[in-house]
Amino acid sequence: MSEFITNLFAGFAALTWQSLVMIGIAAFLFYLAIVHNYEPLLLIPIGAGALLANLPLSPLLDEDGMLTVLYNAGVGNELFPLLIFIGIGALTDFSPLLSNPRMVLLGAAGQFGIFGTLLLALALGFSRPEAASIGIIGAIDGPTSIYVSSLLAPQLLGPITVAAYSYMSLVPVIMPPIIRLLTTPAERRIRMEYVTRPVGRRTRILFPIVITIVVGILVPFSIPLIGMLMLGNLMRESGVVERLTNTSSRELANIVTLFLGLAIGSTMEGTRFLQPATLAILALGILAFALDTAAGLLFGKFLNLISRGRFNPVIGAAGISAFPMAARVVQKLVNEEDFENFLLMHAMGANAAGQIASVVAGGVVLALMGAGS
Repeated sequence: MSEFITNLFAGFAALTWQSLVMIGIAAFLFYLAIVHNYEPLLLIPIGAGALLANLPLSPLLDEDGMLTVLYNAGVGNELFPLLIFIGIGALTDFSPLLSNPRMVLLGAAGQFGIFGTLLLALALGFSRPEAASIGIIGAIDGPTSIYVSSLLAPQLLGPITVAAYSYMSLVPVIMPPIIRLLTTPAERRIRMEYVTRPVGRRTRILFPIVITIVVGILVPFSIPLIGMLMLGNLMRESGVVERLTNTSSRELANIVTLFLGLAIGSTMEGTRFLQPATLAILALGILAFALDTAAGLLFGKFLNLISRGRFNPVIGAAGISAFPMAARVVQKLVNEEDFENFLLMHAMGANAAGQIASVVAGGVVLALMGAGS
């Protein structure tokens, strides 16, 4: 009888304060997703994975447990992030960028925070692979952050993923104060005519093929990321594989997002997650986001200078990869000063450029760290 009672209450005996804290964090993720609608498609599965991983004696984390199987099948080998990139490519319209190619400069400027944060993380004592994984949070691109950190610092995958997706969902909260700080009301009122340059079907089809070849040759480590992103876009623009396009952007993306969230959440065990390094990662991640936004704005101000006041520098803030939220935030901030000022298509061009630039930056970081060597 005593053995029966012992087994019955074994879960209570194995419960630790770390488990209780992580259960509370899982509840907070549910709160953000359900009450505030912050990235619910990923925060709910991540929260569920964290909850299940921190229940004492959970068989889901055994060698053949579901969460372990999901992690090994899709995160440990980088499969899930790459499948999600196919869906992202199938959903992305690069026409605004093709109509206004100079926006690629803003996409490049919007990645400054990655490398600035990498150097700061090194100064704080993180190892080179860990610093690179933390810096990539600045891409404001969840799949890229997961892909890079799973290769370089899998032990930090939980906090890095939570930071990346949390800050991505907080784009409408974090970006506006930075934009208001670094631009004047007069600059935000600058109007720019959007000259529509028709982008032919041939150009839209050739774009993903050419980008894959060029980026793949220049930055070989980015081939998996850019290849899957552009495969999805090629399917979209070809117009001949509608079923594959719809499946990639809907059913496949939804299933993989669910599995990815559960697998990532399973890495958030209390004893590993509740470390001083986690707080440092969260702080460095938001710094990377702020630096990216600031760098894009400052480069936008440079373009404004050389255009003699005809370029609205706020567009530079859309150079980060949070597509299309960043572009919408830019439009909203501009409308606060001038309700009739329409810059969304310009911002979408910069935002699409940021999507590509973040993937390239991920490849550059992997190359610098010698991943796979």
